[in-house]
Amino acid sequence: MSGLGRRLSTFLYRRPRLALSLLLAFPLLGFAVFYLGSLSALVLQSFFHLDGFTGQVVRRLTLATYGDLLTRANLDIVARTVVMAALVTVAAATLAFPLAYSMARYASPRMKALLYLAVLLPLWSSYLVRVYSWKLILAKEGVLGWVIDAVGLGWALERLLALPVIGGPSLSVSPMGTFLAFLYVWLPYMILPVAAALERIPDTLLEASSDLGAHPWTTFRHVTLPLALPGLAAGSIFTFSLTLGDFVVPGTLGNSALFIGQAVLAHQGTAGNVPLAAAFTAVPMAVMGVYLLAVRRLGAFDAL
Repeated sequence: MSGLGRRLSTFLYRRPRLALSLLLAFPLLGFAVFYLGSLSALVLQSFFHLDGFTGQVVRRLTLATYGDLLTRANLDIVARTVVMAALVTVAAATLAFPLAYSMARYASPRMKALLYLAVLLPLWSSYLVRVYSWKLILAKEGVLGWVIDAVGLGWALERLLALPVIGGPSLSVSPMGTFLAFLYVWLPYMILPVAAALERIPDTLLEASSDLGAHPWTTFRHVTLPLALPGLAAGSIFTFSLTLGDFVVPGTLGNSALFIGQAVLAHQGTAGNVPLAAAFTAVPMAVMGVYLLAVRRLGAFDAL
């Protein structure tokens, strides 16, 4: 090392904060320019509006676009998307917790590795392939319909599809099918944080609860579940946010009822109404901001 390099190394060694600042300068600059810059431009676009006569974007700050957003049709899109995201999150947590608990507390090392592989394996395939596979599975002539007919439950499926809110011509063209596809696609993102949180629970706490005479259900309710809540909250961040912004699943398996992602795509791509598309995009940003503040108190960020 040259004399200059040695002096520079000594200078930075004696000033660790300066060394850390220099180390993080370029990544933070890139984050600020490419992420925060584009996000700020997106929010700024939402305060412009589209001239109804010329079809041109008027680059003057106004709240007119947010006024257009607050129409009944657009609020129905927002409500539909938020409700679907909440249902997918609750269902994913309900399915993920027993599997994660078995993986963390009861599975042997070999079985645990196989279970982790089974959870991660779908993520190694194309997202579009998985979604279109579910369209084939849920189609009227698909595998699931064939199995249901084979066991004599075709009448039950027909009655289920006849329900006004969740039904449709077939599972592949219904809110129920959209829900099943969302649940399948995002379930691994719930299982992994919950399993990690459960594995961090010391066995000594469970043994101490048992030694003090607590029933296994009492131990689970007062020891295991509270300590696993950060993992559940962390998993819910993924499932909730990814469902909010997705447009592929409802576009492939849903009906004519739009979700936020589809509305953004339609206004930005087909209608050319970029300000309204940006205003629609600001909705999940605001929802997730409130949601992150709520789950932060549950220690979700510690489990990520």
